[in-house]
Amino acid sequence: MPLLSGRVLAIGGSDSGGGAGIQADLKTIAAFGAYGATAITALTVQDTCAVHDVMVVPAAFVRAQIEAVLADIGADAIKTGMLGDPDVVEAVCEALVAAPYGLPVVVDPVLRASTGQPLLAEAALIVLKRRLLPRATLLTPNLPEAEMLAGMAIPDLPAMHHAAAVLLTLGVPAVLLKGGHLPGETVVDLLATEDGVEEFAAPRLPGRHTHGTGCTLGSAIACSLAQGMPLREAVLRARAFVRAAILAAPGFGAGNGPLNHSV
Repeated sequence: MPLLSGRVLAIGGSDSGGGAGIQADLKTIAAFGAYGATAITALTVQDTCAVHDVMVVPAAFVRAQIEAVLADIGADAIKTGMLGDPDVVEAVCEALVAAPYGLPVVVDPVLRASTGQPLLAEAALIVLKRRLLPRATLLTPNLPEAEMLAGMAIPDLPAMHHAAAVLLTLGVPAVLLKGGHLPGETVVDLLATEDGVEEFAAPRLPGRHTHGTGCTLGSAIACSLAQGMPLREAVLRARAFVRAAILAAPGFGAGNGPLNHSV
């Protein structure tokens, strides 16, 4: 049995269907040979077709989970996903004060489920931009999330470049803007930093089984950062993992099915 390398604290919601959220985080962290700890922000009644109900965990309890993990086990990277409401976002930010200076924080701004249901209150988005993004190492929005964060439409690749520049002004030093929502046979993601913007292009994969890709990508990047990998290499490694997990998807469910994290 190989030794574990790196400790990743995943902060986010629980997906009862197992394809996204904390479940996808832990599966990804295990696949990368790291140790996963969690702070649960919400419980969802969810399958591959819809999010049927959400129960937000009290903010004080979320903060207590984070503080307990950091005080005892510690973390080499943190990844945030679904945060739910403004109080929870504030609690996460307050708890991160106890994290070591320079600890990588990957923020996946989960605003909606892949089936369309909103997962972050509008007021919480304001707090996320004001409090959490300046604490982040990397922001990983998809296009609908980036449109809400940047306050602009993103209909094409030039608009993606503009939006990435806008997102950098929110205080985060790096943005991985995911282009999968644009039409076309090629998917282009942008990695934007103060040093410039790099495009990563790949053929679009067929099929509907992509539930949890954002959670998986963010956790994969966090694992690589926890293991000491530079950001660009961490992004490339994570993108390769997600593509392999999509190609190996088991085909479960009647809707947007889960990936196979055991690739």
